[in-house]
Amino acid sequence: MTERRPDKPLLPTLSICGSIDDAELERLHAEAFGLEPASPPPAWVERLRGHSLFWVTARLETELVGFVNVLGDGGLHAILMDTCVSPRRQGLGTGTRLVDTAAQEARRRGCRWLHVDYDPPLAAFYENGCGMSPTAAALLDLRPANRHVQA
Repeated sequence: MTERRPDKPLLPTLSICGSIDDAELERLHAEAFGLEPASPPPAWVERLRGHSLFWVTARLETELVGFVNVLGDGGLHAILMDTCVSPRRQGLGTGTRLVDTAAQEARRRGCRWLHVDYDPPLAAFYENGCGMSPTAAALLDLRPANRHVQA
């Protein structure tokens, strides 16, 4: 059920491991990251079931408007991956609620640390909006050297 506040827009319903299909997640992912959706869509659901600790969905009625995948190391660490919110919902608290819900669920499952990698334009969102602390991290591009595409 979607909650309505008189002075605020509708709040999406968040679900841990909410039902999802490949096409709708590909549409949201493409929309959020400014890409063209792949056709046919990648096997998102298969990957989620095989590699995720859990995921969080955000829906307005039946429309998927937000998503975050949480990976785990089997111990104390959880990692946010593919956090995405429909551009129509950005700036309305949906992303912050997704990350907060993911943090609460990771804590409930025994994790102590929640990690995320992000581009500099998202620093304010993760650090100020979600309360995460910046850390030093490194990234190695594993694609063939002749392909120069930014990560």
